[in-house]
Amino acid sequence: MSIRKEADADIEAITEITIAAFKTLPISNHTEQFIIKALRAAGVLTISLVAEVKGQIVGHIAFSPVKITDGTKDWYGLGPVSVLPECQKKGIGKALIKEGLSLLKELGGQGCALVGDPNYYIRFDFKNYPELIHKGVPQEVFLALPFTEKIPQGTVIFHEGFLANG
Repeated sequence: MSIRKEADADIEAITEITIAAFKTLPISNHTEQFIIKALRAAGVLTISLVAEVKGQIVGHIAFSPVKITDGTKDWYGLGPVSVLPECQKKGIGKALIKEGLSLLKELGGQGCALVGDPNYYIRFDFKNYPELIHKGVPQEVFLALPFTEKIPQGTVIFHEGFLANG
């Protein structure tokens, strides 16, 4: 498996992988492919990586800037992250997340936030911080990973592209 930055030629495959990965998830609104497209169109897809196995793209991850109401800068949102259903539970998502977080740190990122399953993301040291909230989402599934000792306090606002639905 190799992980690399997305290329223009990967966009259709990324869309297909994203649709397939979220198709049967009951917690999904099935808009993840539109979110990626909107983030890309807005020029805020800070990191967009694909995982490739034997020349086939099997996974994708996106990171984009978030705003925090206390004025903290250089924080990012992780998501969506997608792996083809038949390739899940093989370490592809884990590899994408680790590489993406490493690149965020290299870019000077101060932390990362996401909405997701705490049982999965705890392995990457994400956890719930009561001083950080994301409106409209149950607090227990809003997780953060500060890269420094400073933990922001306030509301985290993802890019408006996360509202895309078509």
